[in-house]
Amino acid sequence: MQLFTRTGDKGRTSLIGGRVDKDDIRVEAYGTLDEVNCFVGQAISELDHERYNDILIDLEKIQHELFDCGGDLSNISKKRKSKLQAESVFYLEEKIDELTKEAPPLERFILPGGVKASASIHIARTVARRAERCMVSLSKTDEEFPVITLQYINRLSDYFFALSRVINHRSHVKDVEYIRSANVFSSGKVQNNEGK
Repeated sequence: MQLFTRTGDKGRTSLIGGRVDKDDIRVEAYGTLDEVNCFVGQAISELDHERYNDILIDLEKIQHELFDCGGDLSNISKKRKSKLQAESVFYLEEKIDELTKEAPPLERFILPGGVKASASIHIARTVARRAERCMVSLSKTDEEFPVITLQYINRLSDYFFALSRVINHRSHVKDVEYIRSANVFSSGKVQNNEGK
């Protein structure tokens, strides 16, 4: 298999159903999802397979779903059908609830960090938020935009926040609270560092 085609040498790339400039917001959106996927892969390589087996299964599932999202975003044909389904969003919501219960109670914002895998997941979280912003921009110009992908990425960043805390917790590493933070989680509802 030949990896290079030279068809993109003039700054254009092929999508499903046509070609666009490489700086098109659609390309930026699915390229950013690829970046998220890479940080997920990095976290997988950093996790112990015995202690984090359940998490590793979920992260691999997420990697496939990120490919699904990218495929949906790169489809500009007239006959679009989303690969990603609502069940993936519901699954993330269930996992967020489980992870939130497993981690220690949270009152203040925390600093990204801890063990390597947790730090990698924090990066994936922030890149997912960037992908979400690109997708919002894209949705304003595309009447056929697959809304489920936006819902999924919104939920995914929340999942990553909850997951980063559980990874540290299972590694017996405490999250570092932002010292000037107010008690933002005193209502009992956990949200991520961006308050989304």
